[in-house]
Amino acid sequence: MLDLSVPSIVRLKRLLVSLPVQSLPDVCAAIVRASHAERLQVLDAVDLGDRFKKTLPLLIRQIEVEKLASSHRPRQQLDIDDDDFEEGDEVGSLEKKIKAAEMPDHARKVATKELQRLKKMPPHMPEHAMTRNYLELLIDLPWSQYSPEVVDLNKSRSDLDADHYGMEKLKKRVLEYLAVRKLKSSLKGPILCFVGPPGVGKTSVGRSIARSLGREFYRISLGGVSDQADVRGHRRTYIGSMPGRIIQGLRTVGVKNPVFLLDEIDKMTPGIHGDPAAALLEVLDPEQNCAFIDHYLNIPYDLSNVLFIATANTLATIPAALLDRMEVIAVAGYTHEEKNHIARNHLLPRQLKEHGITNDMMQVTDDAISKLVVKYTREAGVRTLERKIGALCRAVAVKIVEKENVSDLAEEASREPVLNVSTSVTVAPHPPSLPIVIDEVAVEDILGPPLYDLEMDSRLLQPGVAVGLAWTVAGGEIMFVEASRMEGDGQLVLTGQLGDVMKESAKLALNWLRIHADKFSIPVQRGADLMEGTDVHVHFPAGAVCKDGPSAGVTVVTVLVSLFTGRTVLPDVAMTGEITLQGLVLPVGGIKDKVLAAHRAGMCKVILPKRNKKDLQEVPQSVKDDLTFHLVTHIEEVLQHAFEGGFPDLPKFVDNVLSKL
Repeated sequence: MLDLSVPSIVRLKRLLVSLPVQSLPDVCAAIVRASHAERLQVLDAVDLGDRFKKTLPLLIRQIEVEKLASSHRPRQQLDIDDDDFEEGDEVGSLEKKIKAAEMPDHARKVATKELQRLKKMPPHMPEHAMTRNYLELLIDLPWSQYSPEVVDLNKSRSDLDADHYGMEKLKKRVLEYLAVRKLKSSLKGPILCFVGPPGVGKTSVGRSIARSLGREFYRISLGGVSDQADVRGHRRTYIGSMPGRIIQGLRTVGVKNPVFLLDEIDKMTPGIHGDPAAALLEVLDPEQNCAFIDHYLNIPYDLSNVLFIATANTLATIPAALLDRMEVIAVAGYTHEEKNHIARNHLLPRQLKEHGITNDMMQVTDDAISKLVVKYTREAGVRTLERKIGALCRAVAVKIVEKENVSDLAEEASREPVLNVSTSVTVAPHPPSLPIVIDEVAVEDILGPPLYDLEMDSRLLQPGVAVGLAWTVAGGEIMFVEASRMEGDGQLVLTGQLGDVMKESAKLALNWLRIHADKFSIPVQRGADLMEGTDVHVHFPAGAVCKDGPSAGVTVVTVLVSLFTGRTVLPDVAMTGEITLQGLVLPVGGIKDKVLAAHRAGMCKVILPKRNKKDLQEVPQSVKDDLTFHLVTHIEEVLQHAFEGGFPDLPKFVDNVLSKL
């Protein structure tokens, strides 16, 4: 039972043999594992036989414990040996992968050094797992893998046209890049920034560009990011460190020349851990991103072959240094005709497929789609339009399912309608015929009354009201400006959540009118002030929305002239432009979106600053055909076009009318 090859066991045996018989129970009880009470029982026994009887169970128990322990030792030793074997096999596998990976010399040198450190580390050390993860990242990164490119301009143009309607400026830039790429294969990837209102397809067009180029696509959402480590990664000294999202994306796609979409780049905010926009300066600089250093990777990586595409709703929140590194392409909202085309050829087929409906089951008339565009949506994009089409599909799906249930009852039902007493619903004995046609009446039955009504004529029937044009991150909007007068001490009251610039513009408009009141036959006594004994209240509706900017200057002047002369403004005229104290009309921004908003609202004439004539080239021809543009340089020209018949005391100007541009 005892292993006599062990010296301590031999000495114990000699001791037991040399002891007298009376002492054996005491010695055995002392060397085995026993409780204090069990040993006291051995000492309490006087008779030698009783003492041996109490000691023998303790010896037997100790022997059983040793047998059980010895049976587990070989298995545990085997498991440890297996772990060592697996660890050695894993290190060997990493070594083979490092040799197979086509790393540059500086990366291979770092990988070899880290591998040697890994071999010397015990597997249970936390740094062992960190080093192994780092080596796996080095192996997985695409150091020399590229997506094969077949530059075919005709195919790329057809792919872009099939996925997105319009966006000619954007498509032209992509095709230019492809053409230059065909002439020079080493061309660095451009850094584009698509700026436009929500729902116009900025994100989806990035995926279409990747498909037309034959490249992998990876999207990085930057909305709400406030930590520069999301871009550059964490240093490996931190527990739970990981590379930045740029390196993670390259590891995911597995090629060195993907298309990276930096979505919502204008939604980043600086935080306590740094500014992510500042971290992107290195990524988006063609002179620096050829040696981009991620904090986790800690070695240069070439990003010059990556095609970066950023999307934003506004440029106002993008830092100037970051904006300077990108080529900005404006993506404006859609016209009514473009929305009709998109709804018919893209949105409707997609919604039919998502709802399991075929063309044999449901048909939507062109008038119904036009009503959806005009009466149920008022947006620059098409997201709400797609939701409305989805609501129509759900209503038709209910009818189709009811048709199946009604068909089962049709044979038993009579010609008269059957009244379901439990639900008080009348069930027709004959199911509706397919396809179910959705016309204008059906649209209103399903979606309810129209959400938007032009209301132009009703709101412009009285003096002191005019229509201006405004720009928001969601696109262009029409903006009513209202004014009223009452007895007072000559104060100007402005309401509607206005910014400082807009307040100053309104004060400027009033002061200009006070100077030139005699030109408009306003009944004011000679030498008296226009505001003497009068308060003027100018209100900009939608009071919960903050408004600012100088572009409402011409509209405020028109409203004040209408208020003091008692003449109404033409209901089909919209205007925008900044004014000076001398009455000059200065150019403003967002012309394309503002013109589209006027067209959506049913306006016929648009008054614009003459220096904005160049911006009309971006307006679709179908919109320009429906509108008449008056390009002005002075506020008096605006007033001549805004009122029927104009003002005879004002000087005559050469009418810069542009229509059918």
